[in-house]
Amino acid sequence: MKKLLVPVLTAAVTFLAAGSAYAEKTQDVQASKSPLLVLVTSDDAQVQLMSMVLTMQSAKQGASTNVLLCGAAGDMALQDAPSSVTTGQPPMNMSAQGLMKKVIAGTDTKVEVCAIYLPGKGSDQSALIDGVSVADPAAIAKLMADKETKIASF
Repeated sequence: MKKLLVPVLTAAVTFLAAGSAYAEKTQDVQASKSPLLVLVTSDDAQVQLMSMVLTMQSAKQGASTNVLLCGAAGDMALQDAPSSVTTGQPPMNMSAQGLMKKVIAGTDTKVEVCAIYLPGKGSDQSALIDGVSVADPAAIAKLMADKETKIASF
């Protein structure tokens, strides 16, 4: 038993030391200054929430973040939003719209709906939550054409 205990303890100490070193390295991630355009079109609540998780983390790391909500994802921006975007998801019981509101309030992220979203719904800007506006297609196209912009699509 003693012969087995020493190698097991040695392996555990080595594993913990390596894990600790890795954790310290990940804290030194360089902040990104590149623009990030997050395109969200999915109607899946988990996908929508994850898009906001990654937007928040990118903004916290210094990226210039922009979110464009199109199609079913535009529902995230509605004052009278469906339960699919307002129902909390595990593991933190956060909804896509709830986290998007935190992103808007806590970062410099610009959140917009596609220019054709509201007319397609038969609505106007008054249907949107505070902090969300209607995208200018020319401005989005300019951002997309910028070779420095990173694009994430959900």
